Amino acid sequence: MVEEKRIAVVIPAHEEEALLSATLKGIPELVDRIIVVDDASKDGTLARAREAATADPRIEVLPRDRNGGVGAAVVSGYRRALEDGADVTVVMNADNQMDPDDLAHIVLPVARGEVDYAKANRLFTGQAWQLIPHSRYLGNAVLSLWTKIASGYWHVADAQSGYTAIGRRMLELLDLDDLYPRYGFPNDMLVHLNVWNAKVRDVPSRPIYGVGERSGIKLRKVIPAISWLLFKGFWWRMWQKYVIRDFHPLVFFYVFGLISLLFGLGLGIYQIVIKAEGYAATAGVVVLIALLLLFGLLFTLFAMWFDMESNKDLR
Repeated sequence: MVEEKRIAVVIPAHEEEALLSATLKGIPELVDRIIVVDDASKDGTLARAREAATADPRIEVLPRDRNGGVGAAVVSGYRRALEDGADVTVVMNADNQMDPDDLAHIVLPVARGEVDYAKANRLFTGQAWQLIPHSRYLGNAVLSLWTKIASGYWHVADAQSGYTAIGRRMLELLDLDDLYPRYGFPNDMLVHLNVWNAKVRDVPSRPIYGVGERSGIKLRKVIPAISWLLFKGFWWRMWQKYVIRDFHPLVFFYVFGLISLLFGLGLGIYQIVIKAEGYAATAGVVVLIALLLLFGLLFTLFAMWFDMESNKDLR
């Protein structure tokens, strides 16, 4: 327990036979319940989890019949943690890449009621560039920028980190069925948390690589897929938070900004095409393109500023 709060750890596991045992052994004694969710692994992951459960009474194993993705596995663990009466629920991956020594630091602000959600940030450390594979680091940086815009948590970085802690009150408020079930779950989680005005804090965490982990992530597929997820999540958040639940004019700024930019870019491309065919653009059209792009950029920047101001207390 921490601050008299019951702590549960959810471990989504899919074909982590080699590293699951080491992950479970490293979980500190302050954790009251460990929930291993086997996401229909075809290797010995489930057997390793059950072996560990015989040695540690804190461990409970939840096997899934069908592979639903890391998000679906986490949601299964969240539901079980709520049933078990957990006050704070932590998520750790089964690949032994999350430092168990950081667990108490991530749990503490949630257990104290200072924030609703805490997440590890591996980019705070000055060694991040040396420890994290450069392609993963750059991909994370791009997705973190998109996530800031989509979620409204402009102070949060390392969006792909799944090492998190959430309080019971906020977990009960979330519509768990509506969360994205696969890779991209941490990004979608932040979007949904913002609609509920959840307070979120980044906690420095040491990145761990080279422990035998296997990554099936292909950035050329993941970045476009998550970018599209965040684009949809952004407009869903705008509608839910600034139209349905309350009203803020920043929605109009975003809409007008996007329309102006699209028309300006479209008209500009059209003028380039007809110029290549030998037709000259008139001065009025050139001025119109410039104004559309300028006003589109200004509207968008003002909308971002309003969003930052609206969410500045959620930290």
